[in-house]
Amino acid sequence: MTSQPAGTGVLKREIGLGSALTLVVANMVGTGVFTTSGFIMVELGSAQALLLCWLVGGLFALTGALCYAELGAMMPQAGGEYRYLRRTFGPLPAFLSGWISLIVGFSAPIAAAAIAFATYASSGGRDPWFVLNVFGRPTFTFSPATLLAVGVVVVLSLVHYHSVGLGRRVQNLLTIFKIGVILLFALGGLWLGSGDAGRLAGVFTSGAAAGAVFSRKFAVALIFVSFAYSGWNAAAYLGAEIKRPERNIPLALIAGTVIVIGLYLLLNVVYLYALAPGEMAGALDLGVLAGAALFGPGVGRAVGMIVAVALLSVISAMVMAGPRVYYAMACDGVFFKCFRQVDRTRSTPGKAILLQGALAVLMILSATFETLLIYIGFTLSLASVLTVCGLVKLRLTDPDASRPYRTLGYPLTPLLFLAGNAWIVVHSLLEQPVAGLYGLGTVVLGALCYGLFRPVGGAPVPGAGEGEPKAGTARESELASVPVAAGFSLDASSDASTGEAGRNW
Repeated sequence: MTSQPAGTGVLKREIGLGSALTLVVANMVGTGVFTTSGFIMVELGSAQALLLCWLVGGLFALTGALCYAELGAMMPQAGGEYRYLRRTFGPLPAFLSGWISLIVGFSAPIAAAAIAFATYASSGGRDPWFVLNVFGRPTFTFSPATLLAVGVVVVLSLVHYHSVGLGRRVQNLLTIFKIGVILLFALGGLWLGSGDAGRLAGVFTSGAAAGAVFSRKFAVALIFVSFAYSGWNAAAYLGAEIKRPERNIPLALIAGTVIVIGLYLLLNVVYLYALAPGEMAGALDLGVLAGAALFGPGVGRAVGMIVAVALLSVISAMVMAGPRVYYAMACDGVFFKCFRQVDRTRSTPGKAILLQGALAVLMILSATFETLLIYIGFTLSLASVLTVCGLVKLRLTDPDASRPYRTLGYPLTPLLFLAGNAWIVVHSLLEQPVAGLYGLGTVVLGALCYGLFRPVGGAPVPGAGEGEPKAGTARESELASVPVAAGFSLDASSDASTGEAGRNW
């Protein structure tokens, strides 16, 4: 094995298709579908428009998954967008995407999911014990709910710090439980629940919502939906740890996204069967309200506890995926060197996991759920749009590169994704300028920090998924085949696993 810096091991290919698929589903099915439909109803005020919004958001997510599938199969390395943008646009855009992942892509969603978990699990425990004021403004809030949210983040961070094997088993168990609960609640509610069938029939017979699609409010509502669908790219972050990545990364991204679209539409149909639009508007704990309406208050409280347990899955999935980005950045010398360390016995980027957990805890104590929601949805759109632009650039500048998977429907698929996200970004700036400015401020701050982190030294670590060099560069022979602990080789010029370049899965 190639020598490592002291105390540093390598990432191993231990994750199969099943675990990669559950990671995608777990990352997507989390806080959003249980909490955001109430906010969407405030914006749209129509049951038909609500379902249409979830469908359109799902199609946008699917076009993104199709695009990322090509990039993930081409570059099966740790880091996701960071790795793709480093090859397509260079180190600064790559660093900014990693910066967004650290602050917005994982730490903030972990905090939002933990707050939602505590909201469902600690009924009546939201009144603060203590509020710390900074410069006369309430900054940190301590309550039973916030401490419960913090505890969940700490425990799951330690689980994934322990080992990939333990983290994978916990993740799979939580995800299977979550999908089972959603199906049981949805099908049981429609079959046995005391809902309004007439109201539901009216949703599917009226076409009044079509005109809302091009409205500004619909675009703003898609910000909430994009948050709920975020996570469709989860498997891409663990590219260095997925077996047969040229096959399994595309399958996990695409199949996982399709499954989640179906689950989301089914759940929202149940919400509309159980609750009138006025009852849904602005509600955060829709699962509890729908359960109480369908089966009575006692079942509503039980649904709240079940939803809380189900939310553990998405927290676990993000805790697992995010640190691979900071690890990849540290391996390239654009982040603190300590975060490139992989424990030799555990094969986990432990310090990167702890960093992410600490940031999530700070956000839990200092932000409200809705503020996090708008901030996350807008800012993540910027990173994903640039990544898909990179896919188009690679098709134009490097058409002969090995592509084990080619995006279905290219070039229409990336164009739809880019147009849809541009639409969301523009309208969100018009409707929610403060949240949009916070997102842009995050990017500007990242650009300033790039000058600080850029001089950080560090030789590439084997297994990190070093960036792809251009043909003819001095390091081509050094980087053409990066060793990975499982005995695989990431060969830049051939696909030894399948020999099926250019196949659509």
